[in-house]
Amino acid sequence: MLAIARLIRTVTILVVALIVLAILLWVLSANPHNTIVSDIHDAANWLVTPFHGIFSVKGPKLHLAVNWGVAALVYLIVGMFLASLAARALPRRSFGRARPVT
Repeated sequence: MLAIARLIRTVTILVVALIVLAILLWVLSANPHNTIVSDIHDAANWLVTPFHGIFSVKGPKLHLAVNWGVAALVYLIVGMFLASLAARALPRRSFGRARPVT
């Protein structure tokens, strides 16, 4: 079960990193016609689709940064919670002597 928890944690970190990278590229005005920038933005946009328009903030950069930042935070909290549940699903093994059953 610990391997599943590690997998969930790794996927969560990758998703959050992708969203944060897309926010940074947008706020820093990276060239949107660049293939890498466009692909990162498209992937992050797909991940944050449920979070579009949560907050209405003036300015397109701030609007994207706030809404996508909330999405990244939600993914982080939910992913780490699921990883902790997976890690606790099975009892840990004891490496001492086996106790007799009475």
